[in-house]
Amino acid sequence: MKPFLRHIIFLSLLFWACAEAKAQRGPMDTVKVFAYVTPQGDTIPSSLLPGVEVYAKLTKKWKTYWAEWTRLRNAVYVTYPYAKKAGVIMNEINAKLANVTERSKRRAIIRAREKELKKEFTDKLTNLSIYQGKVLMKLIYRETGNNCYEIIDEYKGFVAAAFWQGVAVIFGSNLKQTYDANGKDVEMEKIVKDVERMYGYSRNG
Repeated sequence: MKPFLRHIIFLSLLFWACAEAKAQRGPMDTVKVFAYVTPQGDTIPSSLLPGVEVYAKLTKKWKTYWAEWTRLRNAVYVTYPYAKKAGVIMNEINAKLANVTERSKRRAIIRAREKELKKEFTDKLTNLSIYQGKVLMKLIYRETGNNCYEIIDEYKGFVAAAFWQGVAVIFGSNLKQTYDANGKDVEMEKIVKDVERMYGYSRNG
């Protein structure tokens, strides 16, 4: 058989096979998919795969992290309402003291609200743990912009502030604690935001 006849027969068989396959093709033989077009102009088929959950045992590091986070969360839930209420009262006192320079008048303003603070918080705060007390001091700074040492110094004087600072140090605490929402206290800030959303707190009241 001549070569050109073999080519004609081969092509004929090929066309016949393609036509037969096309005739037998079902509706799902062609599946549309998403496509990703590269910056170079190439088109690459793509699809979305369902999510897969992977379970594994927690390492010691992560067990410690979640234990500390849970402890912090519980402390914030307990102490934040107190910090919020104390912050409102202290900010009101500071607003009244802003234009008062006479020492006796300042003391009178402080004493007028001091009874309210004691009545509101004395019994509740005595039930807090040392750790919860540390968290409360940070949250008070968050609400007032003043650490507890500065507040005691302003309300009760330097001697009282120094005394209570000494007591705090004995128990492993510090009245001069500040609050860094974007740094070392970022985890606490996230929890506080959750509490605010959950209970409808606002930053100003």
